[in-house]
Amino acid sequence: MNKYIFLAYRVLVPKPVRTILLKRKVRKKILSHFSSLPPDKINDEHREILDYLGNNPVSLFPYPFDSGYPPENVEVFLDKSNGMRYVLQDGKRLYFKKGWGSAKVRRAFAALSKEQDPACPHCYLSDDFPIGEDDVIADIGASEGNFSLSQIEKVKKIYLIDYDREWIKALEATFAPWKDKVEIITKYVSDADGGRNICLNTLLALKNDITFLKIDVEGFEQKVLNGAKEFLSGNMPLKIALCTYHKHSDEEIFTPLLEKYGFDIKFSHGYMIPLFDKKIKKPWLRRVVVRAARKK
Repeated sequence: MNKYIFLAYRVLVPKPVRTILLKRKVRKKILSHFSSLPPDKINDEHREILDYLGNNPVSLFPYPFDSGYPPENVEVFLDKSNGMRYVLQDGKRLYFKKGWGSAKVRRAFAALSKEQDPACPHCYLSDDFPIGEDDVIADIGASEGNFSLSQIEKVKKIYLIDYDREWIKALEATFAPWKDKVEIITKYVSDADGGRNICLNTLLALKNDITFLKIDVEGFEQKVLNGAKEFLSGNMPLKIALCTYHKHSDEEIFTPLLEKYGFDIKFSHGYMIPLFDKKIKKPWLRRVVVRAARKK
Protein backbone atom coordinates (compact mmCIF):
# COMPACT_ATOMS: atom_id res chain seq x y z
CA MET A 1 0.00 0.00 0.00
CA ASN A 2 1.30 3.45 -0.95
CA LYS A 3 2.45 5.21 2.24
CA TYR A 4 0.20 8.21 1.59
CA ILE A 5 -2.82 5.97 1.05
CA PHE A 6 -1.86 4.09 4.21
CA LEU A 7 -1.70 7.31 6.24
CA ALA A 8 -5.07 8.41 4.88
CA TYR A 9 -6.51 4.97 5.70
CA ARG A 10 -5.34 5.25 9.31
CA VAL A 11 -6.81 8.74 9.64
CA LEU A 12 -10.15 8.06 7.96
CA VAL A 13 -10.89 4.52 9.13
CA PRO A 14 -11.49 4.14 12.91
CA LYS A 15 -9.20 1.70 14.71
CA PRO A 16 -12.00 -0.77 15.65
CA VAL A 17 -12.95 -1.01 11.97
CA ARG A 18 -9.30 -1.46 10.93
CA THR A 19 -8.98 -4.27 13.49
CA ILE A 20 -12.05 -6.07 12.11
CA LEU A 21 -10.73 -5.76 8.56
CA LEU A 22 -7.29 -6.99 9.65
CA LYS A 23 -8.78 -10.03 11.36
CA ARG A 24 -10.84 -10.90 8.29
CA LYS A 25 -7.79 -10.58 6.06
CA VAL A 26 -5.60 -12.78 8.27
CA ARG A 27 -8.33 -15.41 8.69
CA LYS A 28 -8.75 -15.62 4.93
CA LYS A 29 -5.00 -15.99 4.41
CA ILE A 30 -4.66 -18.75 7.01
CA LEU A 31 -7.57 -20.78 5.62
CA SER A 32 -6.35 -20.30 2.05
CA HIS A 33 -2.77 -21.28 2.92
CA PHE A 34 -3.66 -24.51 4.69
CA SER A 35 -6.28 -25.50 2.10
CA SER A 36 -3.51 -25.45 -0.51
CA LEU A 37 -1.28 -27.87 1.43
CA PRO A 38 -1.29 -31.65 1.03
CA PRO A 39 -2.90 -33.44 4.02
CA ASP A 40 0.43 -34.81 5.29
CA LYS A 41 1.69 -31.25 5.82
CA ILE A 42 -1.14 -30.39 8.22
CA ASN A 43 -0.76 -31.64 11.79
CA ASP A 44 -3.41 -32.15 14.46
CA GLU A 45 -2.64 -28.77 16.06
CA HIS A 46 -3.18 -27.06 12.69
CA ARG A 47 -6.52 -28.87 12.28
CA GLU A 48 -7.59 -27.74 15.73
CA ILE A 49 -7.09 -24.11 14.69
CA LEU A 50 -8.67 -24.58 11.26
CA ASP A 51 -11.77 -26.11 12.89
CA TYR A 52 -11.98 -23.13 15.23
CA LEU A 53 -11.56 -20.58 12.41
CA GLY A 54 -14.27 -22.33 10.44
CA ASN A 55 -16.83 -20.94 12.90
CA ASN A 56 -15.07 -18.06 14.67
CA PRO A 57 -13.19 -14.86 13.87
CA VAL A 58 -9.43 -14.72 14.26
CA SER A 59 -8.00 -14.04 17.71
CA LEU A 60 -4.52 -14.11 19.19
CA PHE A 61 -5.33 -17.50 20.71
CA PRO A 62 -7.69 -19.33 18.31
CA TYR A 63 -9.20 -21.73 20.83
CA PRO A 64 -12.52 -22.00 22.71
CA PHE A 65 -11.05 -20.78 26.02
CA ASP A 66 -10.33 -17.39 24.39
CA SER A 67 -13.84 -16.09 25.07
CA GLY A 68 -13.82 -17.07 28.73
CA TYR A 69 -12.13 -13.96 30.15
CA PRO A 70 -14.41 -10.92 29.67
CA PRO A 71 -12.83 -7.79 31.20
CA GLU A 72 -16.17 -6.68 32.64
CA ASN A 73 -16.00 -9.59 35.09
CA VAL A 74 -12.79 -8.26 36.67
CA GLU A 75 -13.28 -6.41 39.96
CA VAL A 76 -10.82 -3.56 40.50
CA PHE A 77 -9.94 -1.97 43.85
CA LEU A 78 -8.12 1.26 44.75
CA ASP A 79 -5.47 1.30 47.48
CA LYS A 80 -5.73 4.85 48.82
CA SER A 81 -2.46 4.48 50.71
CA ASN A 82 -0.42 4.44 47.48
CA GLY A 83 -2.89 5.53 44.79
CA MET A 84 -2.56 2.26 42.85
CA ARG A 85 -5.32 -0.01 41.66
CA TYR A 86 -5.20 -3.73 42.18
CA VAL A 87 -7.13 -6.92 41.55
CA LEU A 88 -7.31 -10.09 43.60
CA GLN A 89 -5.47 -13.01 42.02
CA ASP A 90 -6.16 -16.19 43.98
CA GLY A 91 -6.89 -13.99 46.99
CA LYS A 92 -3.62 -12.03 46.68
CA ARG A 93 -3.33 -8.38 45.65
CA LEU A 94 -1.83 -7.78 42.19
CA TYR A 95 -1.05 -4.08 41.74
CA PHE A 96 -0.85 -2.14 38.48
CA LYS A 97 0.95 1.02 37.48
CA LYS A 98 -0.08 4.19 39.25
CA GLY A 99 -2.33 6.21 36.98
CA TRP A 100 -3.94 3.23 35.31
CA GLY A 101 -7.72 3.53 35.33
CA SER A 102 -10.10 0.71 36.18
CA ALA A 103 -10.97 -0.05 32.55
CA LYS A 104 -7.30 -0.46 31.59
CA VAL A 105 -6.65 -2.68 34.61
CA ARG A 106 -9.64 -4.86 33.72
CA ARG A 107 -8.42 -5.36 30.16
CA ALA A 108 -4.87 -6.07 31.30
CA PHE A 109 -5.81 -8.59 33.97
CA ALA A 110 -8.25 -10.38 31.68
CA ALA A 111 -5.47 -10.77 29.11
CA LEU A 112 -2.95 -11.93 31.75
CA SER A 113 -5.41 -14.50 33.09
CA LYS A 114 -6.13 -15.78 29.60
CA GLU A 115 -2.40 -16.18 28.87
CA GLN A 116 -1.94 -18.46 31.89
CA ASP A 117 -5.00 -20.60 31.28
CA PRO A 118 -3.71 -24.21 31.24
CA ALA A 119 -5.13 -24.61 27.72
CA CYS A 120 -3.34 -21.48 26.42
CA PRO A 121 -0.11 -21.80 24.40
CA HIS A 122 1.22 -18.86 26.42
CA CYS A 123 1.07 -20.74 29.73
CA TYR A 124 4.60 -21.10 31.09
CA LEU A 125 3.99 -24.28 33.09
CA SER A 126 2.32 -27.65 32.53
CA ASP A 127 1.74 -30.89 34.41
CA ASP A 128 5.00 -32.28 33.04
CA PHE A 129 6.86 -28.98 33.45
CA PRO A 130 6.10 -27.88 37.03
CA ILE A 131 7.79 -25.73 39.65
CA GLY A 132 8.58 -27.25 43.05
CA GLU A 133 9.14 -26.06 46.60
CA ASP A 134 12.94 -26.13 46.21
CA ASP A 135 12.93 -23.98 43.08
CA VAL A 136 14.26 -20.43 42.85
CA ILE A 137 12.70 -18.38 40.04
CA ALA A 138 14.29 -15.61 38.01
CA ASP A 139 11.30 -13.79 36.48
CA ILE A 140 12.97 -11.95 33.60
CA GLY A 141 10.59 -9.35 32.27
CA ALA A 142 8.43 -9.46 35.38
CA SER A 143 6.12 -6.52 34.49
CA GLU A 144 2.92 -7.03 36.51
CA GLY A 145 4.39 -10.04 38.33
CA ASN A 146 1.27 -12.19 37.89
CA PHE A 147 3.27 -15.34 37.10
CA SER A 148 5.50 -14.99 40.15
CA LEU A 149 2.53 -14.13 42.34
CA SER A 150 0.90 -17.40 41.29
CA GLN A 151 4.02 -19.30 42.48
CA ILE A 152 5.12 -17.23 45.49
CA GLU A 153 3.75 -19.57 48.14
CA LYS A 154 5.18 -22.69 46.43
CA VAL A 155 8.81 -21.81 45.82
CA LYS A 156 11.87 -21.04 47.91
CA LYS A 157 12.68 -17.63 46.42
CA ILE A 158 11.93 -15.33 43.48
CA TYR A 159 14.06 -12.70 41.75
CA LEU A 160 11.85 -10.17 39.93
CA ILE A 161 13.80 -8.49 37.14
CA ASP A 162 12.47 -5.45 35.31
CA TYR A 163 13.70 -1.94 34.55
CA ASP A 164 10.41 -0.05 34.25
CA ARG A 165 10.34 2.08 37.42
CA GLU A 166 6.54 2.29 37.42
CA TRP A 167 6.31 -1.50 37.39
CA ILE A 168 8.90 -1.67 40.15
CA LYS A 169 6.63 0.38 42.43
CA ALA A 170 3.70 -1.91 41.61
CA LEU A 171 5.85 -5.01 42.23
CA GLU A 172 6.97 -3.64 45.58
CA ALA A 173 3.34 -3.25 46.62
CA THR A 174 2.30 -6.66 45.30
CA PHE A 175 5.10 -8.60 46.98
CA ALA A 176 5.29 -6.63 50.24
CA PRO A 177 3.85 -9.60 52.20
CA TRP A 178 6.71 -11.82 50.97
CA LYS A 179 9.73 -9.54 51.40
CA ASP A 180 11.69 -12.39 52.94
CA LYS A 181 11.60 -14.47 49.75
CA VAL A 182 11.50 -11.85 46.97
CA GLU A 183 14.29 -9.66 45.59
CA ILE A 184 13.60 -7.02 42.94
CA ILE A 185 16.43 -6.29 40.49
CA THR A 186 16.03 -3.09 38.50
CA LYS A 187 17.90 -4.04 35.33
CA TYR A 188 17.41 -5.03 31.71
CA VAL A 189 18.78 -8.53 31.15
CA SER A 190 20.74 -8.23 27.92
CA ASP A 191 23.91 -9.43 26.17
CA ALA A 192 26.29 -7.08 27.99
CA ASP A 193 26.92 -5.50 31.38
CA GLY A 194 26.89 -1.80 32.10
CA GLY A 195 24.51 0.98 33.08
CA ARG A 196 20.98 -0.31 33.16
CA ASN A 197 21.96 -3.66 31.59
CA ILE A 198 23.16 -6.93 33.06
CA CYS A 199 23.92 -10.10 31.14
CA LEU A 200 22.48 -13.38 32.30
CA ASN A 201 25.93 -14.88 32.92
CA THR A 202 26.61 -12.13 35.46
CA LEU A 203 23.19 -12.36 37.07
CA LEU A 204 23.41 -16.12 37.48
CA ALA A 205 26.91 -15.88 38.90
CA LEU A 206 25.68 -13.39 41.50
CA LYS A 207 22.48 -15.33 42.21
CA ASN A 208 23.76 -18.88 41.91
CA ASP A 209 20.72 -20.47 43.52
CA ILE A 210 18.44 -19.91 40.49
CA THR A 211 16.85 -23.09 39.12
CA PHE A 212 14.05 -21.74 36.90
CA LEU A 213 14.16 -18.97 34.29
CA LYS A 214 11.03 -17.36 32.91
CA ILE A 215 12.05 -15.20 29.94
CA ASP A 216 9.40 -12.97 28.37
CA VAL A 217 11.04 -9.73 27.24
CA GLU A 218 9.02 -8.43 24.29
CA GLY A 219 11.32 -9.59 21.50
CA PHE A 220 14.69 -9.26 23.23
CA GLU A 221 14.92 -12.96 24.10
CA GLN A 222 17.83 -13.42 21.69
CA LYS A 223 19.89 -10.83 23.56
CA VAL A 224 19.15 -12.52 26.86
CA LEU A 225 20.38 -15.86 25.52
CA ASN A 226 23.43 -14.28 23.91
CA GLY A 227 24.44 -13.08 27.37
CA ALA A 228 24.00 -16.52 28.91
CA LYS A 229 26.24 -18.80 26.84
CA GLU A 230 28.72 -19.44 29.64
CA PHE A 231 25.99 -20.44 32.05
CA LEU A 232 23.97 -22.43 29.54
CA SER A 233 27.02 -24.51 28.65
CA GLY A 234 27.41 -25.62 32.29
CA ASN A 235 25.77 -28.60 33.95
CA MET A 236 23.68 -27.03 36.70
CA PRO A 237 20.07 -28.38 36.72
CA LEU A 238 17.89 -25.73 35.16
CA LYS A 239 14.46 -25.20 33.62
CA ILE A 240 13.63 -22.41 31.18
CA ALA A 241 10.24 -21.15 30.01
CA LEU A 242 11.15 -19.01 27.00
CA CYS A 243 8.78 -17.03 24.77
CA THR A 244 9.18 -17.75 21.06
CA TYR A 245 6.40 -15.71 19.45
CA HIS A 246 7.71 -12.17 19.38
CA LYS A 247 9.66 -12.69 16.14
CA HIS A 248 8.98 -14.94 13.18
CA SER A 249 12.35 -16.70 13.41
CA ASP A 250 12.45 -17.26 17.19
CA GLU A 251 11.42 -20.92 17.08
CA GLU A 252 13.99 -21.91 14.47
CA ILE A 253 16.77 -20.02 16.30
CA PHE A 254 16.06 -21.01 19.90
CA THR A 255 15.34 -24.71 19.30
CA PRO A 256 18.81 -25.74 18.04
CA LEU A 257 20.50 -23.35 20.46
CA LEU A 258 18.95 -24.94 23.54
CA GLU A 259 19.48 -28.45 22.18
CA LYS A 260 23.13 -27.60 21.59
CA TYR A 261 23.47 -26.79 25.30
CA GLY A 262 21.97 -30.12 26.31
CA PHE A 263 18.37 -29.21 27.06
CA ASP A 264 15.36 -31.39 26.42
CA ILE A 265 12.73 -29.13 24.86
CA LYS A 266 8.99 -29.25 24.42
CA PHE A 267 6.74 -26.55 23.08
CA SER A 268 3.47 -25.58 24.70
CA HIS A 269 0.50 -27.02 22.89
CA GLY A 270 -0.81 -25.01 19.98
CA TYR A 271 -0.02 -21.74 18.26
CA MET A 272 -0.62 -18.03 18.49
CA ILE A 273 -1.70 -15.76 15.64
CA PRO A 274 0.42 -12.57 16.04
CA LEU A 275 -2.22 -10.32 14.53
CA PHE A 276 -0.60 -7.00 15.31
CA ASP A 277 2.96 -7.83 14.27
CA LYS A 278 3.61 -5.83 11.11
CA LYS A 279 6.10 -8.52 10.04
CA ILE A 280 3.58 -11.34 10.25
CA LYS A 281 3.91 -13.74 7.33
CA LYS A 282 3.10 -17.25 6.15
CA PRO A 283 1.95 -19.52 7.79
CA TRP A 284 0.69 -16.82 10.23
CA LEU A 285 1.02 -19.16 13.20
CA ARG A 286 3.80 -19.10 15.80
CA ARG A 287 4.85 -21.38 18.59
CA VAL A 288 4.52 -19.49 21.85
CA VAL A 289 6.58 -20.95 24.71
CA VAL A 290 9.42 -23.45 24.67
CA ARG A 291 9.83 -25.38 27.92
CA ALA A 292 13.43 -26.50 28.29
CA ALA A 293 14.95 -28.73 30.95
CA ARG A 294 18.62 -29.57 31.36
CA LYS A 295 19.25 -33.24 30.68
CA LYS A 296 20.51 -35.09 33.74
